Amino acid sequence: MTSPLSLSKKIAYAAPAFALAVVGIPVYVYIPKFYTDVVGVHISALGAILLVVRIFDAFTDPVIGLISDRTRTPLGRRRPFIAIGSVLTILSIILLFNPPEMTSAVATAWFMVLIFALFLFWTLVIVPYESLGPELTFDYDERTTLFSMRDGALIAGTLVAVASPGAVKWLAQLPVGARGERETFFILSMLYAPIIILASGWCVLALKEKTARPSLSPSSIFARLASSLQNRPFRILLIAYTISAVGNNLPATLILYYVEYVLHSQRADLFLMLYFVTGILFLHLWVMASAKAGKKAVWLISMAVNTGAFFWVFFLGPGDEIIYAVLVFLSGIGFGATMAIPSAIQADVIDYDELITGDRREGLYIGLWSISKKLAAALGIGTALALLGASGYEPKIRQSESVVLTLRTLYALIPCLCNAVAILIALAYPISGDIHRQIRSAIDRRSAGEYVSDPLVPGRLITPEGIRNKKDAT
Repeated sequence: MTSPLSLSKKIAYAAPAFALAVVGIPVYVYIPKFYTDVVGVHISALGAILLVVRIFDAFTDPVIGLISDRTRTPLGRRRPFIAIGSVLTILSIILLFNPPEMTSAVATAWFMVLIFALFLFWTLVIVPYESLGPELTFDYDERTTLFSMRDGALIAGTLVAVASPGAVKWLAQLPVGARGERETFFILSMLYAPIIILASGWCVLALKEKTARPSLSPSSIFARLASSLQNRPFRILLIAYTISAVGNNLPATLILYYVEYVLHSQRADLFLMLYFVTGILFLHLWVMASAKAGKKAVWLISMAVNTGAFFWVFFLGPGDEIIYAVLVFLSGIGFGATMAIPSAIQADVIDYDELITGDRREGLYIGLWSISKKLAAALGIGTALALLGASGYEPKIRQSESVVLTLRTLYALIPCLCNAVAILIALAYPISGDIHRQIRSAIDRRSAGEYVSDPLVPGRLITPEGIRNKKDAT
């Protein structure tokens, strides 16, 4: 058993999530439009680059996770990566946010190199950072609190990111147009750099890592990846989350286009702020509900709330700002829980892996989880921008009916369909609070040399050396 985490340590762990989130919205939402409309990169080329870079992440994420699992330093397994990666991430942001004047071809190459660098160095931080969380506490409900604070900080950082461009333009009285956009991103890059350094440094210095046991897992990377997929609860969680995330990345990518060209509004920043503020305000209520009803039930309900409200956005058009704002608010009620609860559930499936393998392999699982998130974003961003370009989108003009219909479908209908499928899959997730307590007890008894029963597979015994009756393995 682990001692309860102090509030200061929980905040120290949450801090990098806030800092890295202030990069997320500019990269996913503002940077694509900045590079297409100001710098001169064609929208289809930009979409293809974002798709390829996410595929690149599919290789780097599990590799960095596995390396961090097996790293041994005086600072521990995770914190050296957080410290080094945060510095390299800042350098990439500064260059990406401040492109020089250049031709479209050169601008495309500039964007491609720097977005690859940013995602590589971001992975160097985010995979070890997220891997640190599950081992800070093994308590079923405290994990919900810890990850709700982390993901609440992520939402708060995202809110700051949403407000930042408008606030910078207003405070600095920047001109409208390309020059003003360039000055905005320059100021943002100068603001984000110290925030990331301070938050990452606080986390590295305030938290201590547990001493890692020698690894019992297969030495081959492919063998370790294959063994992780034998974890049935993780498979269910990963598939459901990935499908949901594919849909959820479409609105994040397309909101600026949807608000401007479907609603004929210039208030996208305001709607984004409403969504994230609502998510933060209701997150604590979801955490309390999870303590009573369990993580699975709360996750399913939050997805249903988020999706049920957003479906009606498809039917809106010019002048429907008030109705859109109401739907954004209702959808935002479930938003925070759809982020925080899967993270807490993920920590529980890592415990089940420890029972089966005898290892703590957070890096491996977070690497696979990170692949899921990034590939979901790649499919969302790449597909959305490619289809938008194919439908005839041209910047800064009134869009055709085919473009508007494409926007409405990609922005509203596809995300709802993805979440509906994810809910059906998540119904099969098997770990409850009682089952998790049985898993933790079995881990302790196995470590003491006892034979234990697998709480999820009746009749299967697990010895200190591994699974005894492998024919029952699922």
